[in-house]
Amino acid sequence: MTSRDASAGPLGAGQSAPSDADLIRAHVGGDPEAFAELVRRHRDRLWAVALRTIGDREEAADAVQDALLNAHRNAAKFRGEAAVTTWLHRIVVNACLDRMRRRQAHPTVPLPDGNRDDDRPTGPEPAAPAPDQDTVLVVRDALAALPFEQRAAIVLVDVQGYGVAEAAEMLGVAEGTIKSRCARGRARMAMTLGYLRGNRSDGGTVPSGSDAAGPLPTGVERREPR
Repeated sequence: MTSRDASAGPLGAGQSAPSDADLIRAHVGGDPEAFAELVRRHRDRLWAVALRTIGDREEAADAVQDALLNAHRNAAKFRGEAAVTTWLHRIVVNACLDRMRRRQAHPTVPLPDGNRDDDRPTGPEPAAPAPDQDTVLVVRDALAALPFEQRAAIVLVDVQGYGVAEAAEMLGVAEGTIKSRCARGRARMAMTLGYLRGNRSDGGTVPSGSDAAGPLPTGVERREPR
């Protein structure tokens, strides 16, 4: 194989799997498959973060689409100062926060006219309910009630299991800010959910942050805390 063949594309037969950074460079260099491969690697994680941050499947899907389009267009600006996954998560979280701020500034209430089919399922059916689904929903609502920045920090640290330093890099803030947002968010949730303590008939505990957003879409795995 010639040197030209070896570098013809990141997905060529017989080649070892390229790194995320290799895929970014290949995409910027014109490889038509590189960015699609990058998306395949990380879409489940990005979707999970978006869904938990926004709490609405349609809005989360739109936020991920916006973020990936942004990443596709601006890949040449990636300098490798952070991991590609950190860069992608930062773009997704920012897209989510932008959407939530816009939604808060311009709230809308859809009025059904009997002719729309907006309520029909447009994606995979959610996973089967957990045995204590009522509690899960209450915890999810408590998470959704947090201010945007606190929710994003808790989603990254407590739900997705990223370290404080990683979450700080994704959100573009200091590590102390992440710790403060998580502490304030946990305190608010504890106040909201305090009445649940000791109310479980099976002797269990209130679901942790990893359960607060309900079931994940098929194929998404939760990340263990570091």
